[in-house]
Amino acid sequence: MRRPLHFLFCLALAGCAWGPGQGFAVVEPTVRVAYEAQPARNAGDGYQKLASDYQVRLDSASMRLDGIELIAISGGSGGAFDPANPPPRYSLCHGGHCHRDDGALIPYEQIAAEMGGGGGSSTVVTLPVEEPINLLAPETRAVGCQPECALPQTQVSQGRWGIKTLRLEGTVRDGRVPPRIASERRFVLDRMPGLNDAPVAVLTSQVDLPSDRENPPEAKVALRLVLTAQLFDTVDWSTLAQNQDGVVDFGNPANAKALEAVLEQLARISPQAEVTRG
Repeated sequence: MRRPLHFLFCLALAGCAWGPGQGFAVVEPTVRVAYEAQPARNAGDGYQKLASDYQVRLDSASMRLDGIELIAISGGSGGAFDPANPPPRYSLCHGGHCHRDDGALIPYEQIAAEMGGGGGSSTVVTLPVEEPINLLAPETRAVGCQPECALPQTQVSQGRWGIKTLRLEGTVRDGRVPPRIASERRFVLDRMPGLNDAPVAVLTSQVDLPSDRENPPEAKVALRLVLTAQLFDTVDWSTLAQNQDGVVDFGNPANAKALEAVLEQLARISPQAEVTRG
């Protein structure tokens, strides 16, 4: 009875390492996304201080994700990579990463691996997050896997988050005396996919998830993304156009630079990944 029972146990785990080099992991992913107030930025009445001395309060905040990819990066020599002369699709290399044309900030080592002939990056599994997320009432969600949660032998080293939509509504006021804006102002940022359904932003994070024969197969992967008021740190609110109702709309072409500044701050956020083997 030993062999049949072992076979059934392997089926329950969605995979087994039957021969040399055939490692595996079975992931149980959860996702949590939130906008969090920081105690050091507390300005009272729900407002958060900005680096510019303006203060913002969010009254509603929601996001849709275009899935989360868990990625393996193949090694390569990377000797030809020069941050001052990045390859096609990349620009503005600084601080250890380059901007890719889809909005992602890609680490130097990943670009070097792609250029070094090591095969670049490959998606091992995609975690769909289909329902909209209320950032002010966050919850931890169990999510599924595509094509499956049983992974092949590999080393997952990166997570890639595609943000499909982002909507933020709130109020801004000035913390200086005299104030640069006369009173509180309502604002709205409603960002949808761009041309060719391009995501609003693509975030990358480090993940340490070996899928091999050396670790227990069960792997709980807790993925977290935290947004803060830092998103608005570089915005000069006194220069932004208001609509006829006195609302600052980041979608107004006159406010394009401010929108770009917020999205740049968003793209710099690195989600967290905690892997627990059981």
